[in-house]
Amino acid sequence: MTEELVFYTNPMSRGRIARWMLEETGVPYRTEIKTFDGTIKGTDYLSVNPMGKVPAISHRGTIVTECAAICAYLADTFPEKELAPRPKERGSYYRWMFFAAGPLESVVTIRMLGFVTPADKARSVGYGSFGNVMDTLEKAVTDNPYIAGDRFTAADVYVGSHIGWGLNFGSLEQRPAFADYLGRVANRDAYQRANALDDEAMQDMQLKAHSH
Repeated sequence: MTEELVFYTNPMSRGRIARWMLEETGVPYRTEIKTFDGTIKGTDYLSVNPMGKVPAISHRGTIVTECAAICAYLADTFPEKELAPRPKERGSYYRWMFFAAGPLESVVTIRMLGFVTPADKARSVGYGSFGNVMDTLEKAVTDNPYIAGDRFTAADVYVGSHIGWGLNFGSLEQRPAFADYLGRVANRDAYQRANALDDEAMQDMQLKAHSH
């Protein structure tokens, strides 16, 4: 079973990003749902991810954690799916994927927790300020139809997921550029399949919880 691709996730987590990416590749995989109050901190899973967090994937003896890394790994591992960047696309692809994994994720989390970075300390944090990050994100989604250029790549899975969540939960500013970009990426079949699979998994978890 060493060839098997195993996906460790919880449908109420960032695992939804990795699920979308897996569905974009179209490769078969087995899903293991981890519960926040139980199996996610179990010894067997801590051997996969010592952080005790999801998502993670295991593929041919390689373990990958962190959503951006999972997206990039899958794009590179299955090049025939054409989700990895072409040479001229690499700059934008990596620039904006890491921007979303760093400054964007950081400032949204800090703001959600109610912390405000003092203006005189903005130089000390990687994101500077919330407004600065929003303006920069808008540039990322308006320079071209997609993050890396004129075609969809794994970077759109990652950045698109952040924008989708941000608009849905109010952690991003409601800018027309964000909604327009989300409209371009969210109508993909893989996105719809991934959401349906995670919604179904969430319902199953809730049923099991109620039956105990």
